[in-house]
Amino acid sequence: MGSDNSARVGHGGRKPNDVRHTADARRTPLDDIDHILIDVLRHNARTPNNALAAAAGIAPSTALGRVRSLVERGVIRGFHAEIDPEALGQGIQAMISVRLQADARRRINEFGEQIAALEETLNIYFIAGAEDFLIHVSTVDTAALRNFVVDNLSAHPAVAATETILIFEHIRPRNPVA
Repeated sequence: MGSDNSARVGHGGRKPNDVRHTADARRTPLDDIDHILIDVLRHNARTPNNALAAAAGIAPSTALGRVRSLVERGVIRGFHAEIDPEALGQGIQAMISVRLQADARRRINEFGEQIAALEETLNIYFIAGAEDFLIHVSTVDTAALRNFVVDNLSAHPAVAATETILIFEHIRPRNPVA
């Protein structure tokens, strides 16, 4: 699992991994070469530039410029190392749904930033529906998971309810979009 805190919530400006698209990314359509570069990088973000160029049938300088453009336009939001939390001694993973108090809705960004900053938080998503957030966490054991929920969520004045779901296994799709 990646420890990239993909959806850190911010005040206004885009964070490096923000899920919002830039206006340029929406205005400039992707062509076949862009799709080839994205596909290669999706499978291995460490692919050398000369291999990217060969896969797309373009010059290395063109490949470099194309990738740079994809980053600047917000199509590629970053290059990440995927870390196995279990290798770091954090073998328990869970998804925790959080519903905020009705009067706390104006502090959604503040709550998201606080939770995203915690060491156990791998990802945090602001979602639609009955719940407000879905938080992906990893901990050393179930006692640490319980402490995370009690100390950081249940005790938080903005939180109305939580539900914790243990993750047994993460089965990866063959062609992930992100």
